[in-house]
Amino acid sequence: NDRIIGGLNRKSAEKAKSIYSSIVKGKITITDLNTAEMVKIMENTARDVNIALANEFAMICEDLGINFWKAKELANRHPRVNILNAGPGVGGHCVPVDPWFLNHEQSNLMKLSREINDGMVKHVIKILKKDLAGVARPKIAVLGLAYKANVDDARETPARRVIENIQK
Repeated sequence: NDRIIGGLNRKSAEKAKSIYSSIVKGKITITDLNTAEMVKIMENTARDVNIALANEFAMICEDLGINFWKAKELANRHPRVNILNAGPGVGGHCVPVDPWFLNHEQSNLMKLSREINDGMVKHVIKILKKDLAGVARPKIAVLGLAYKANVDDARETPARRVIENIQK
């Protein structure tokens, strides 16, 4: 991936770039510290908002009896559309945390996206209760605790909250 480096000054940024370029194949762009931090927050907040949109689409499709995954696949054929995967919320050390750094009077969409994504655990539990109604002593296996595929990082994973609710 391309990288953004924010430096205290040009000299420190260039030094960081020379070190980083030995391990990074993508383009490295230098900017000031505040801009670099804002870029990272914007990237993670955009993912959170887009995941919330996918989650809302998934719940609407569920209510209407439409297969979200098929509708998403077809919608994403449009060259300017990229609907992300819906799921039990978001995890990791960045996406569910960074939008709160922008707790600003103009951040209504970001706050709402956090609420939607954080509320997905309750939605998953609601689906489980519905699907398991009438099953005496159901056994549930939870496969994968990481917050995304192909990583072993479980920080802020919604799977933990799902498990806690199941155990209750």
